[in-house]
Order: sequence, then C-alpha cells, then structure tokens
Amino acid sequence: MGFWDSSPFGNDDAADFADALDKTTAQGRIEMVGAVLERVATTGISQELDAGDAPRAVAAAALVAAQCPAGEPVRSNYGPSTSMPQFPGYVRQLAITALDRLVTPPSWLADGWRNDATWRRTISDLRNVLDPPQAETLFDL
Repeated sequence: MGFWDSSPFGNDDAADFADALDKTTAQGRIEMVGAVLERVATTGISQELDAGDAPRAVAAAALVAAQCPAGEPVRSNYGPSTSMPQFPGYVRQLAITALDRLVTPPSWLADGWRNDATWRRTISDLRNVLDPPQAETLFDL
C-alpha cells in the first residue's frame, strides 16, 4: 500500500475504494461506505485496525462529511468520479465513531502519521464537520 499525500484519497487503498464506488449502484455506494465505517467503528480498542479498512474509512468519512452543512466537496484526482447518493443519518454517526477509533491506539494509521500535522488536521477537520463543537449552551449556569 502506498501513501502519496495526507488527503483522504491520497493512498492506494482509498483510490481503489473510490474506483469500486464508481462501479456500483447508488445503493451499493451507501452500503460500501456504511460497511467500511462500521467495521472500523466496531473494532475494539484491544484489536488492531485492518490495514485496508483504516484508510478506506478516512475516505468514506470525507464523502459523508462533504454532505454536511460545513462540508466541502471531495476534490481529488483519486476520489470517486460518480456523485454520491444522500447518506442516511446513521452513516454520519458511524463516520464520527470510525474517526475516533482511527486515532485511538492501537492504530497503525495514526502511528504512521504521528508526526504529520497535515494528516492530523485533516482528521480533526473531518471530525469537526461531522460533529461540530457546540458554540453555545442551552442554559446559563
């Protein structure tokens, strides 16, 4: 597997994932994105992440984040060329949980990018788009 940059689709696994997304139906794209996010989200803390699923989950989270109010379109020569269907709400929660798991040890992906501020910023930005920090409180305390 090769990484050429820190973007969500800047690696072989994510580029292959994009190619597979382009070759399936709209429902198949929803299922593929949801399945990879679920596999990563449900990987226990005592388990190592699957080598291919980890970078695919970052790519999938970027596709889901693109549909959020503060999301930006995925701009990559290696991302899917087919438009994405509207993802159901549960996929957004899976993306949040998957990103949280990706940065929780043991995570070879986070270990490999430990010293790369750009990758860490990419993951943080995706996480903030998917689950924006609360700007206000409901009650004055």
